[in-house]
Amino acid sequence: MRKALWLFALVLAIALPQVVSAQDAPMEKVAASKGVFRLAMDAIPVCLDPHMQLSGGMLQYSTISFDPLVRWTQDHKSFEPRLAEKWERIDPLTIRFHLRHGVKFHSGNEFTAKDVVWTLDRLKKSPDFKGLYEPFEGAKAVDDYTVDIKTKKPYGLLLNMATYIFPMDSKFYTGTDAKGQDKGFINKTGYSFANENESGTGPFLVKEYVPGQKVVFERFKNYWDKSSKGNIQTIVFTQINNDATRVAALLSGDVDWIQPVPTQDYERIKKASGMQLLTMPGLRVITFQMNGKRNKALADKRVRQAIVYAVNNAGIVAKIMQGKATTADQNSPEGLVGHNPTLKPRYDLKKAQELMKEAGQEKGFTVSMIAPNNRYVNDYKIAEAVASMLAKINIKVDLKTMPKAQYWDEFDAKVADMQMIGWDPDTGDSGNYFEYLYMCPNKDTGMGAYNSGEYCNPKVDELTLAAQTETDPAKRAAELQEVEKILYDDAAFVPLHWQINSWAADSRVKNARAIVNMMDFPHFGDLVVD
Repeated sequence: MRKALWLFALVLAIALPQVVSAQDAPMEKVAASKGVFRLAMDAIPVCLDPHMQLSGGMLQYSTISFDPLVRWTQDHKSFEPRLAEKWERIDPLTIRFHLRHGVKFHSGNEFTAKDVVWTLDRLKKSPDFKGLYEPFEGAKAVDDYTVDIKTKKPYGLLLNMATYIFPMDSKFYTGTDAKGQDKGFINKTGYSFANENESGTGPFLVKEYVPGQKVVFERFKNYWDKSSKGNIQTIVFTQINNDATRVAALLSGDVDWIQPVPTQDYERIKKASGMQLLTMPGLRVITFQMNGKRNKALADKRVRQAIVYAVNNAGIVAKIMQGKATTADQNSPEGLVGHNPTLKPRYDLKKAQELMKEAGQEKGFTVSMIAPNNRYVNDYKIAEAVASMLAKINIKVDLKTMPKAQYWDEFDAKVADMQMIGWDPDTGDSGNYFEYLYMCPNKDTGMGAYNSGEYCNPKVDELTLAAQTETDPAKRAAELQEVEKILYDDAAFVPLHWQINSWAADSRVKNARAIVNMMDFPHFGDLVVD
């Protein structure tokens, strides 16, 4: 916990964007030394408030400076205790969590059930998270170390969602700051106390934070988990957007760990002396959303279908992803209950041209498109390929790519007709794709919060909500698979592929395989480094 340099850096970034942009910021080299772990990723957290943005980067940060109630096991098949030592279902709506004693926040405050109640209440107010917690009635402290979490209706994913309850320090974040602002205020676009200060229970506290450049973490001396074999004392977490630069930093010994690993460098890293490459199937689907309100041509289902038929996503997987991804025909990969085995990839250029003619658009039209250039593996190359493919059906694409730090504001503002998004289901369940990407946008409930295409089909909403409370597994699977079929038939999005999680480390790292997982949030607190 320490006041960040956030505001200073933000002002500087606004004043001198060419000088200090994330893309151009020079890397500050840190020599290898005992207890120091040098981590490089394509982006660092956008702020220190874990509830400000629902993104992989922020959730990775949460696992470093905060602790969840429970977390997924490495194989993603069950849960293991963290701040909750055990749990029990006491009625169809309620799970009782028994909390760990003797846990301290970085501020020195003691962790109790009140912090869980406060955190869940705040999650339900967060613009990004409240959709996830819409089925939740709330939490009630039974005593200091026991808390009941209740849902509005029977809900089979309560434990799944407990993996994203990272209790915050309610005493630390309560009251007003020096600006007279509520310390618990969630601000997505500017200053807030929580954006600049942290107090979690996690293995590392924030010592220094420079937006777009680096975060320095120090091991929390009073961390509760004395069984962990982790021996890192300091993490220097640097942002390196450029894929080649990130790989070069690892191979030259400037950093100890990188993620993600560009697919074109897999073999190079495997062959490099003292290097280790780790991969694991992931749940993140990469897609384009199409906005028929911005561009009336996209309101025609035949045009959207033509676009899907025109995109050779298998070719993208083969050529751009070099086979290090799985071609997608829907949102849910095999293994998730909503996966519909009847759906297949649809690349067929002749069919696409026929659909354009049928829709009266054989002469084509222009669409605007945006994509990040440092968020997903090969993201900008994929966008360029899609733009080229759409030219074959006379759709001219005005493509703009940008760093992740800029991208999400543009995405939220729906500035383009087609916008790229990758989604990793937070609940590990098919329903999460639909709740956030395809339900009719609703600011009150948070549903459809990342539906930038503004697709809206009441039947999709009906089935998705029904699946939230359906306790018959077969019936629930049928509901979710029907949603996939509707989205497929409506061409509600352009499916591209499912990513593979990838990490690479040098020989200083001793137990890399043990800390990585399908959610792509390595448990760095347990990492052992020479």
